Formats: sequence, structure tokens, C-alpha cells
Amino acid sequence: MKPFQFKEFSILQSKHVFRVGTDGVLLGASAKVDGAKNILEVGTGSGLISLMLAQRNREAEILAIDINKDATDLAQTNFQNSPFNERLRADHIDFKKFKSMEKFDLIVSNPPYFEKNPSNKDILARQQKELSFKTLIENSAAALSENGVLSVIIPFDADEEFENISSESNLFLQRKKIIYGMIHSKAKRVILEFGFQKKEITHSELIIEKAPRIYTEQYLDLTKDFHHFSK
Repeated sequence: MKPFQFKEFSILQSKHVFRVGTDGVLLGASAKVDGAKNILEVGTGSGLISLMLAQRNREAEILAIDINKDATDLAQTNFQNSPFNERLRADHIDFKKFKSMEKFDLIVSNPPYFEKNPSNKDILARQQKELSFKTLIENSAAALSENGVLSVIIPFDADEEFENISSESNLFLQRKKIIYGMIHSKAKRVILEFGFQKKEITHSELIIEKAPRIYTEQYLDLTKDFHHFSK
């Protein structure tokens, strides 16, 4: 499978690991990374999001975990091939069993989101089979630092459920970015960020395409440090 080339790093891909996708790029470019010293990515896949965060924050130490050993092996290879290799580590860990004395300033995840799917393709990456929203939220709350942030990208129609479960763990919504695939289309995804402090919620919207393969200025600006697209 052909590597995916970004401006400062490349991603080797595998048929056994969820491929580079727009959701990962959106979260990697959007998550609140400023000031974060310790970052945890849950469900790293190829390591894309962790590499983007390492590029955006040149000081952060990042641990990327995944239940799929093929994924962590691939992510570790991608980390080693990057300019940020000394600050990145991939570990084969089930987040349901994750225990750490270290607290994280940022936890990011592009979590599994299809409750049921007749296809076996990408079953661990795309279904809530091995990691439910509830487990992700509760374990993240236990691993976050006092001022830490949980940042996720999920389907728009799962927003209310995710927010309700988060409130049960005393994680309060701080930022919401609604993602539209194309102008005049229905909302597709939402990026949500939570913390232990109640703050005024920051709302924003982003449209990815004006027409098929014709990207909006918003999306081009957001990803300008990563993609080789030209305006």
C-alpha cells in the first residue's frame, strides 16, 4: 500500500490497520495541543494523529496506544521514521485495562463509532466492539491532569450521547466544532473537547469541500502545515 506523504512526515499504511482518513486529519489539526506536556492517543492506528500533534507541539511527549498489535507496530515504525521520533512511543495496550501513574494534559481519540456493522472490515477501528464511549470517557477522566482536555471526533448524531456520558464523569464540554462534508450538506462529524473546569463553550463550524475534491479555504487553512494541497 502506497505511503501517505505529509509535509514533515510520511505514513506507511497496511491492509491490517485503519487507513489515513479525513477524520484523523481533522482531529490532529484541531485538538487543543498548546501547553500540553504529556499526551495520550487512544486507538492510534497508523500513528497519524500523534505525528500531527508532535509537529504542532514541539515539546510534548506522546504515548500512542492501540488494542491492535499490527497498528502499534506500524505506528512505531512511522514514529521512528519521523523527525519527532524521540518524543513518540506506541504501545500495544487495551485502554479498558490501561493504568498509569502519569496524568495527561491531553487525551485524543478518533474512537470506534458504529454500534453494529455487517462487515468485518476495520471492525476494531470502526465499531464499539472493544471500546465503548462510556469506557473511553471514564478511563480518560481517570488519566487526565487537573487542567487536562479530552478531545475526540465522532459522528454528529452521537454528540448528545457522548456529552451526556461525559457529564457523568464530571467532564464538561469546552469546545465544539461541527464538521460538514460539503456546502449545504448535513453535519457529518463533530469535534468535542472536555475538561474538569466549566467554561464558556466555544462553538465553530467547518466545511471540508465546496464540490467533490475542491476544498474550502477553511479546510485548506486548517491543514496547510500538513497537506501538500495548494489554494
